[in-house]
Amino acid sequence: MAEVACPMAGVVAEVKVQPGDSIEPGQELLILESMKMMIPFQSETNGVVKEVKVNVGDFVNEGDVVLIVE
Repeated sequence: MAEVACPMAGVVAEVKVQPGDSIEPGQELLILESMKMMIPFQSETNGVVKEVKVNVGDFVNEGDVVLIVE
């Protein structure tokens, strides 16, 4: 299992994956709103999403764990 950490601070505007989804490098996982910009957060690895640890509207800091991937 691997933890996927957020690369920057912001508010979660959209969650694009659910537990059980297969992911691959370059796939959008979340959309973050930061400084009035919508910033896609993309996967850097292959795997299957085990757990999504954030919800739309949550504030996340850089380094916060947002997904667990197997």
